[in-house]
Amino acid sequence: MKILPALAFCSIVAGHVASAQPAPAVFPEKEAHAPRPLPDRIVLTWRGDPASSMAVTWRTDLSVTRATAEVTRALDSGKELKGIPVPVRSERYESSLGPALAHSAEFTGLAPSTLYTYRVGDGVNWSEWFHFRTAAAGPARFTFIYFGDAQNDVRTHWSRVFREAFQEAPRAAFTLHAGDLIDKAHNDAQWGEWLGAPGWVNATIPVVPTPGNHEYAKLDEKDASAPRILSRNWRPQFTLPENGPRELPTLTETVYYLDYQGARIVSLNSNDLPAEQVPWLREVLRNNPQRWTILTFHHPIFSPARNRDNAKLRELWKPVFDEFKVDLVLTGHDHTYARSGDVAPGRTGAEVNLPKGYRQAYDPAIGTVYVVSVSGPKMYDLSPGDAWAVRFAEDTQLFQLITVDGDALRYEARTATNRLYDAFTLRKRAGQPNLLEETLPRERRRAARQP
Repeated sequence: MKILPALAFCSIVAGHVASAQPAPAVFPEKEAHAPRPLPDRIVLTWRGDPASSMAVTWRTDLSVTRATAEVTRALDSGKELKGIPVPVRSERYESSLGPALAHSAEFTGLAPSTLYTYRVGDGVNWSEWFHFRTAAAGPARFTFIYFGDAQNDVRTHWSRVFREAFQEAPRAAFTLHAGDLIDKAHNDAQWGEWLGAPGWVNATIPVVPTPGNHEYAKLDEKDASAPRILSRNWRPQFTLPENGPRELPTLTETVYYLDYQGARIVSLNSNDLPAEQVPWLREVLRNNPQRWTILTFHHPIFSPARNRDNAKLRELWKPVFDEFKVDLVLTGHDHTYARSGDVAPGRTGAEVNLPKGYRQAYDPAIGTVYVVSVSGPKMYDLSPGDAWAVRFAEDTQLFQLITVDGDALRYEARTATNRLYDAFTLRKRAGQPNLLEETLPRERRRAARQP
């Protein structure tokens, strides 16, 4: 009984002491995201064949004069690790917070389906040893994580989504990001947040990014004549395939493809020169030996958000998707969620964002599934009366798990709290379009947040 008054007295005193203290100052961005001699922002990507190579990129300050990387097969005993030195390419780049050095190395001649370990540094100041596993030489089961726009308040609100996804799929083959990774293309602090949210995960699970409109901006917003250009951080921090259209150098490391265990993953750039990409895309799809074809780009050709429609992009690209029966198209931009499928005949709506004569985005004779998603906190309203998809959401942060396994592709969309929101399976059929199976339990379908 005597304790309560004492606690009350202490809280009063503590309140007076706290009120007498100055308010905390905002920690300066330049200090929070400053480069150091120690490697940071370590990111795995691919430039070549995922079965026999891996690329890594990292950042330091300008004091590092000799960057190096080492790689070797992973062993049970760390004391026995003897890394093989690998050449490093270093370049100075100017960020919004000052100059820094970007370093990249490519590990080549690796064995398929093998666990490797690597580290980066300057020979004295090293990162920790990280693991990665090469892809199988042929088709094999794998899972990857797909994120729509992170964009805003990345450290505050996107981090939890990424980490929830990682806990659900800690052995994911890669993470795929469908554009608008950040809000201000050239803002180095925002890139620091985006690279900081996954932390060490980016150094062990490769990243497959495609640029959004927020990865493009003028270097000087006050200059009316200045062109919008790709983020000056993009190429220094991502080492990506350079197998895009050779005649379009401005699209280098934004338009590319890679083959992973029976799937061809294609990144298109929906921000720049979309018509000029069509001949290249046709060749990539025509000469495709893989069982599955997955495309990613930022702007959806079917838009669920109010007052949005990318009709020109749809006119340019959809005929190619149809011709080659692309399996899955993963996009962002609209800050809502929608997924195409076979809409119930009795459910009709305005023909919004659809080619003339279409009542839905999904065509059973083609079999392509289109997805729009968002992983960050910025949200838009759904287009009222729209009924082109089987599943919609607004004001919901999501991540997607996609598993390719032989003749089946399994898809799950989960919310930030890991609640299953959408699910389907695509099945390959000889001489026929894919079979689309809706696998979300019926009681959860009824709980859908439809427009």
